Amino acid sequence: MELNEKIERLLNQSEFSADDREVFEEFKASLRRGDIRSAEKEADGNWHANAWVKQGILLGFKMGKMVEMSKDTETFRFFDKETFPLRPTSLSDKIRIVPGGSTIRDGSYVAQNVVLMPPCYVNVGAYVDEGTMIDSHALVGSCAQIGRRVHLSAAAQIGGVLEPVNATPVIIEDDVLVGGNTGVYEGTIVRERAVLASGVILTRSTPVFDLPQERIIKAEGSRSLEIPAGAVVVQGSRAVTSGFGMDNGLSIYCPIIVKYRDEKTDASTRLEDYLR
Repeated sequence: MELNEKIERLLNQSEFSADDREVFEEFKASLRRGDIRSAEKEADGNWHANAWVKQGILLGFKMGKMVEMSKDTETFRFFDKETFPLRPTSLSDKIRIVPGGSTIRDGSYVAQNVVLMPPCYVNVGAYVDEGTMIDSHALVGSCAQIGRRVHLSAAAQIGGVLEPVNATPVIIEDDVLVGGNTGVYEGTIVRERAVLASGVILTRSTPVFDLPQERIIKAEGSRSLEIPAGAVVVQGSRAVTSGFGMDNGLSIYCPIIVKYRDEKTDASTRLEDYLR
């Protein structure tokens, strides 16, 4: 029986045997190795969610019992499901974890040469590819997919999408720069080499105004909000044009694509190799 079939067989159970736990541990180890992931890119460039993988993660919460995870030597106390402890990590993994309180939850994939600055958090089901830097106070939410050589700047928030299981999680493709205090939520897809300036907020209900292409980009139907490859997105606003808002000169936040990436942008956003 394939692993997905084993997971689907367990979904409706309320009690679990030692053999069932072994199936879940096999599932979690596959996530940790990157053999399976909660979303994948198809040949045509579209992303799709692997519902059974997200169901397997939810199964872990159902299967697990609350335990104390803090150590006797620690001041802070931690209590969580036994099925999702810290991710087993060693020097041989070639992940650079700078001291200061960062946490990687088990069931996540973190590739070689990833740098984690303290404190940051990588949640279950996340996939963080090679050469990415996760800066201080940054979050990689549950099932978020982060590409190669991405820079998540300080306090960047990449939201998690665990439910509904068929919903595509947040996707950040290769060579994207996510500025400080930026938030990407609700299954938004940021295509390769895009730049999100500090403070940009992207959600499913956020229209993005593309100045160079003279268009408005929106999420439609089952399609996620998608930031085009190489887009440079900054904070902006648009005037309220009627009623009380117009009378009081109010405006509404909106993200704006001001240009597409060029040599000047590349020079200002390049990650220096010596930092790695």
